[in-house]
Amino acid sequence: MSEKIRVAVLVSGGGTNLQALIDKEADGQIPDAEIVKVIASRDDAFALERAAKAGIETAVAREPEQVMEELQKSGADMIVLAGYMKVLPKEIIETYRNRIINIHPSLIPKYCGKGFYGKRVHKAVLEGGEKESGATVHYVDEGVDTGEIILQEKVPVLEGDTPDELAARVLAVEHRILAEGLNQVAAKIQVEKMKLETKGGQR
Repeated sequence: MSEKIRVAVLVSGGGTNLQALIDKEADGQIPDAEIVKVIASRDDAFALERAAKAGIETAVAREPEQVMEELQKSGADMIVLAGYMKVLPKEIIETYRNRIINIHPSLIPKYCGKGFYGKRVHKAVLEGGEKESGATVHYVDEGVDTGEIILQEKVPVLEGDTPDELAARVLAVEHRILAEGLNQVAAKIQVEKMKLETKGGQR
């Protein structure tokens, strides 16, 4: 059996999506990967407490060089952005190309890009008169929310919705599809690693 894919999760805030991943890993719903490190952009991020409680190694890294250093120390094969509020530098994106995923609380390409995060997204959806919103798991590239979409799920906008009410329903979807996206990408990385190992053994 192949070794599990080592995952580093980058966070900035409360870490509810991180907690969902921790819970799903504990329940056996993330069979091919393990969270080996949680890296926060702020030392007051509650996500750090969630990680520590689960026995996961943590670090605070404010500067791009620090983030890269922590990723390398962790031996991460894959990166998950779970409420990470910084743009990754080009060096990290190039090093982990097609191995970095993000969760966004809208149906990309709508309501995404610079300035669209958190409650701002849901407020814009409601002000735009949309009948549906949703969440998107996508690869991270050099742009903001411009990477290839891995999967999406729609969430209806109900009459009289407030941004908080819509956010709660979208977040429930985020918790589920982030794990699904992680599983899909981890499986691909595992196949790639096996191919490389096979090639190395044939030399």
